[in-house]
Amino acid sequence: MSLPPVLDPLAAYALWAPEYPAHAHNPVMQAEERAMLELMPADLTGLTVLDAGCGSGRYMRHALRRGATRAAGVDLSPAMLQRAAAVPSGGAPLQVAQARLTALPLPDALADLTVCGLVIGHLEALGPALAELRRVTRPGGALLISDIHPIGPALGWLRDFKAGGKRYAVRHTQHLYSHWHAACAALDLAIEEVREPMLDPTRIPDGAHFDRVALEVPVALVFRLRRRPSPP
Repeated sequence: MSLPPVLDPLAAYALWAPEYPAHAHNPVMQAEERAMLELMPADLTGLTVLDAGCGSGRYMRHALRRGATRAAGVDLSPAMLQRAAAVPSGGAPLQVAQARLTALPLPDALADLTVCGLVIGHLEALGPALAELRRVTRPGGALLISDIHPIGPALGWLRDFKAGGKRYAVRHTQHLYSHWHAACAALDLAIEEVREPMLDPTRIPDGAHFDRVALEVPVALVFRLRRRPSPP
């Protein structure tokens, strides 16, 4: 099978958005989401949550279901933001904006909790994105960030999808754990917990075609980080 064309994220999501579900729609996303939600506080009452790289608003939905008082979503793709803007908020203030992860149009220390799911790998440089996510998170606040596990690209896995009957892939950069550790140390972000979820064999559709090695290795890298409180 020939390799699909690899597109930059803006072009890829313009094609993918019309058919992109608003939930974890494949086994890798389901494994990633399971770990992210285990690390997300069960009660977000009174808190402001930012979903950076929100896509169709998947984590905004989860945050609002857990009682977030305010939710904001930022994404590069206008087509995906149209999906996110339709997230049922139950009356809670909901803000969406188009921007790059490295230049968020948000004030300092806005979020009590910042979530960034499966987005960092779209960027070539890890440090600038983490610096911006730290900036918009209040001192003492948490960041939940996930990415495709670096073992995936090493095995040749692609972040692929179909649109208009054709197969495409989204550009992805491999970020090793050592890169995360160095970037967090430089930004004074505490790494509180790391998860490496694996696929749940019971969630793989019958007849699915995939690399069987994926059942034996982690498929996502999930971090709970903490912006250290400001000194007194």
